Amino acid sequence: YILNWSFSWTEELARFSLIWLSILGAAYLNAKREHLSMDFLYRKFNPSTKKKVSIFIEACIFVFALVVMVIGGINLVYTTLHLEQLSGTLRIPLGYIYSILPLSGLLIMSFSIYHTIKIKTNEITE
Repeated sequence: YILNWSFSWTEELARFSLIWLSILGAAYLNAKREHLSMDFLYRKFNPSTKKKVSIFIEACIFVFALVVMVIGGINLVYTTLHLEQLSGTLRIPLGYIYSILPLSGLLIMSFSIYHTIKIKTNEITE
């Protein structure tokens, strides 16, 4: 707010930046295997069962990222670009803002494959 005139685009830029940061942060935490989990039951399993459950969890993460983030994200990006929807203040096509969904989904899928390989070769035990 300068000289009785405020910038209306700063709130929208902050919102879009937060969206991008949050979704990329989820991919980063997945890469580090530090995502939120409830492991009270998992810790009671023996090592061979833990390995199977870990692979199942990685498969679920992969399927979720594929279906929701990549396929759903591509559909959302295509729809908003096709309809030429623009953001309110910045006048940026919303498809560009939503493009973080399939991008992060692809990153999460890549990390899930990487973790599955590491679990199978016993390089990741927990």
